[in-house]
Amino acid sequence: MVGDIVRGMAKLSDNAAGASAAEAGAADPMAAVVARARRLMLISVATTAIATAAVIGVIGYRLLNAASSGDGAIADGIVMLPKGARVVSTTVSDGRIVVTLDIGGSSEVRIFDLKTLRQTGRLRFGTEQ
Repeated sequence: MVGDIVRGMAKLSDNAAGASAAEAGAADPMAAVVARARRLMLISVATTAIATAAVIGVIGYRLLNAASSGDGAIADGIVMLPKGARVVSTTVSDGRIVVTLDIGGSSEVRIFDLKTLRQTGRLRFGTEQ
């Protein structure tokens, strides 16, 4: 596509340069202007082509890596809870699973990593005496 554009521009500028060379000596400055404009257009086309290729490359890279980023995820897993614990609620957000437990009348929040199911934090609630 870019090659077709460049060839078309070269044909146009060659025709203009050939016609101006056939004219009188006053046409030489015009041929220089046409040649300079052609060079600037080629630079513009090349820059646009490179920028477009870079954007398409980045989009493709991100799409391919997004599809392969879940390779280490656990499909099935078991998390052991203390005896008598009752799950009150669960929430999934930002790569974490937050589980609220009722253990013998006191509340506890446990935080697990979504991919590995390893416990990353625990928050216990108690009453002041």
